Amino acid sequence: MDTEKSSSSSFEDLSNINELETKSAQVKELDVKGEEKDTFEVGAKNEQYHQENIKHEGSEIGASIGDEEPCDVLGNGQLVKRIIKQSQLSTRPARGDLVTVTFKGRIPNGIVVEKKENYQIHVGDYEVVQGLDMVIPLMNVGEIAEVTIDARFAYGSLGLKNDENENANVPADSTLIYEVHLQDCKSEDFSDLKCFEIRRKYGTRKKERANFWYNRNEYNTAIQLYRRALEFLDDRDGDPDSMFDKEDLEFSNSDLQTLLEDRLIVYNNLAMAQIKISAFDAALKSVENVLRCQPSNSKALYRKGRILEGKGDTKGAINLLQKAATLEPDSKAIQQDLAKLIIKARREEHNEKEMYQKMLGQAKKT
Repeated sequence: MDTEKSSSSSFEDLSNINELETKSAQVKELDVKGEEKDTFEVGAKNEQYHQENIKHEGSEIGASIGDEEPCDVLGNGQLVKRIIKQSQLSTRPARGDLVTVTFKGRIPNGIVVEKKENYQIHVGDYEVVQGLDMVIPLMNVGEIAEVTIDARFAYGSLGLKNDENENANVPADSTLIYEVHLQDCKSEDFSDLKCFEIRRKYGTRKKERANFWYNRNEYNTAIQLYRRALEFLDDRDGDPDSMFDKEDLEFSNSDLQTLLEDRLIVYNNLAMAQIKISAFDAALKSVENVLRCQPSNSKALYRKGRILEGKGDTKGAINLLQKAATLEPDSKAIQQDLAKLIIKARREEHNEKEMYQKMLGQAKKT
C-alpha cells in the first residue's frame, strides 16, 4: 500500500497527495534535517543568551538608520542580517513568544514573492521560513532589518508556487531577501490560553502550517507542528497526556466536543506523517488516540492497516482494511490496497509452506 488516495485519506485539508507520493523525498528529508540540526543548535545558544541578557524594556540604545555592519549569523554567508533602523528598546523575543511582524520578501531580481502585515507567529514554530525564525530572536522590538537567506533556510530546491500570481513564484534554490519589522512580542501565560477561541485559533494555525510542510515532503517539520497543534487542542477530557486539567479550562461541552473533533483530525494527520518516515510505533499511538474515541473511524482504520503492514503484520493489516472497506465501500484506494495485501498474504503463506517442506525434507534425510 504505497499510495493513499482521495476518499480513503484522513489527511484533512491536504492536497496533491498523489503528486507527493511520486517524489522520493524521505532521503532528502534526512539529509536536510541533519544539516539543519546544527543550525538550530546555534539558534539555541543565541536564545539562551537572549533569555539571560534581554527583556530590559525601555532602555535607550540610540536610533540610527542603515549604518550597521551586516551580521553573518552562521558565519558561512547563508544567513545575513543588516539593521535598517535600530529600535530604542532592548526587548528581544524568546523561543515560543508570540510576535507580531510585518515583512516582505523578494528574490534577487527584485520581484516581491511574499508579503505579510501585522502577522502573528510563535517564534520557533516554523510558521515562517527557517531563516526568519532564526533571525527574529536576534531583533529588538521596533527594529527593522534586512535579512538575506540562502535557499537552504528558505524554500530550498522545491521553491514556492504562487497560485495567485505566477510571476511571484520562488524559483528552486533561490536566495530570498526580506525586510522585516518586529512590531511586538509577548510571552503568553496560562491565562492567555484559557480562552476557547484562542486555543482553537492557534491549534488550527499550527495544523494548517503542518499541512503546508507535509505537502512539501518536510515530514519531520510537519510532525513537530502537529504536536504543537495538539498542545493547544488537547484537554484532560479523555486524554491523560494533555497539558491542562479540565477544571482549569472555561469550556462548555460544545467547546470540548469541537476541540475533540479537531484533535482527532490532527492525530490522523500526525499518524500519516509518521508513517512517511517509517515511525510505525509512534504512528500506531497516534491512530489509537483516534480509535479510542471513534472506533469506526474508517480513515484511522486504514492508517492502522498501513502501520501493521509496515510492521510486518500482513494478516492484521488485511483485517483492518476489510473493516475500512465495509465502512467506505466506494473507496477504490482501499479496495486496491486490500487486493494487494491479499496477494501478499498468499505469497507469504506459500513461502512458509516451502520453507517447512524443506525443513521436513532435511529432517527425513538425517
